[in-house]
Amino acid sequence: MNPLIRLAGFTTALVAIVFTIAAPKAKAADTAPSFTFASIDGGTYDTAKWRGKPVLVVNTASMCGYTPQYADLQALSDHYGDKAVVLAVPSDDFSQELGSDAEVKEFCELNYALTLPMTTIAHVATGKVDPFYAWVAKTEGFKPGWNFNKVLIGPDGRFVKAWGSNAKPMGAIKDKIDAVLAAGKS
Repeated sequence: MNPLIRLAGFTTALVAIVFTIAAPKAKAADTAPSFTFASIDGGTYDTAKWRGKPVLVVNTASMCGYTPQYADLQALSDHYGDKAVVLAVPSDDFSQELGSDAEVKEFCELNYALTLPMTTIAHVATGKVDPFYAWVAKTEGFKPGWNFNKVLIGPDGRFVKAWGSNAKPMGAIKDKIDAVLAAGKS
């Protein structure tokens, strides 16, 4: 065989090996670890108990222009029942939440008849950020820029998608949850 052809073949193989070794690796932390949230009703929510279901986590606020989305979040929770979880995480990071957990709970019950799971007031973007939101920021580069940002975690514990405040729970988000459930993603 011609030495130039042999050298070209060797060089091509060597370049392929170098690029394979140097290629970025897939994220090791694709699956969300188990997180514990303090419940506004007392006790805790452990996300490990929700594995096998899509989980929509929404940072909320009681005095925001997007607050009426609570009605759609409750409708979404009612629609899926035990097939999916909608978790509200009240936050005052954007200075639009009431002063106490008790006030938030009363406001949501009186104005929206909320029964979906809700945490105590937490930091989602500033200060000592809740571990779930810190994980999403670190692994996905997503940090809530305002109230009513939504993060969907699949039944397998993997990040699926995040949406901003404008995304309607009963629109594109419901469609995505339906697709995740239909795919049997676990």
